Amino acid sequence: MMRNREIRIGKKLIGDGHPCYVIAEIGINHNGSVKLAKELIDAAVECGCDAVKFQKRTVEIVFSPEELARPRESPFGSTNGDLKRGLEFGLEEYAEIDRYVRQKGIDWFVSCWDERSVDFIAQFDPPVFKIASASLTDDDLLRHHRKQGRPIILSTGMSEMKQIEHALRVLGQENLILLHCTSTYPAKPEELNLNAIVTLREKFQVPVGYSGHEVGFSTSYAAAVLGACLIERHLTLDRSMWGSDHAASMEPQGMKKLVRDVKELPHALGDGIKRVYESEIPIMKKLRRVT
Repeated sequence: MMRNREIRIGKKLIGDGHPCYVIAEIGINHNGSVKLAKELIDAAVECGCDAVKFQKRTVEIVFSPEELARPRESPFGSTNGDLKRGLEFGLEEYAEIDRYVRQKGIDWFVSCWDERSVDFIAQFDPPVFKIASASLTDDDLLRHHRKQGRPIILSTGMSEMKQIEHALRVLGQENLILLHCTSTYPAKPEELNLNAIVTLREKFQVPVGYSGHEVGFSTSYAAAVLGACLIERHLTLDRSMWGSDHAASMEPQGMKKLVRDVKELPHALGDGIKRVYESEIPIMKKLRRVT
């Protein structure tokens, strides 16, 4: 029953008994700049993250003409379409990112919001595909991801259990990681519902992780204590930067602490057998009146 609890992404195994895998979600925090994207990759490497993740959309497919025409001021123009197009990287940009990330020796992959984007990213041979919470109910997109023959990470924000169950019937449970998630930016602590990690672990025989959008990192560490085998957090160089996701992101110093702490967690949790350690014996002899 537990055969699916271990998944390989690149050279690393993820699941029960393995160190927590940490993804630095760059997403659209590059603000349309490859230079900034590289700086964020450098920061993720310095922090000890296992992977960086981007997003890819075919703007005209994902958004309606009305939504693209909606007024919205940004450095790219005066409509929402100007903004969405300005934040999209194409072949030249992703080819440069692919070269750069491979030089740095860190995994990279993408959340694809439509079938054309899946096909586009597949040319870079990613070790895994991520499906965003917004796409969990898109059966055709789920099936198109599965056709790629790669592991899948599925976020479950904005979703009830019956919707998650349906998505897993479409995808199957082989080579799949579920992420508990609350899709507000930033998320309120009282809406994180971290115990849902335990619920998902008990219900489905797949590795379960956590995608967090809260401020700070203590709750993400708590998610790892509750059994999350993977932690995904947005990364920014400065939370005050222009852009919709920066305020819900972690700065490098916070990310570095999170990675350090969750990597140490398996050693701290131990095997659960109560014992006296050698280091305790001198203290016991000094302080215990009756042995």
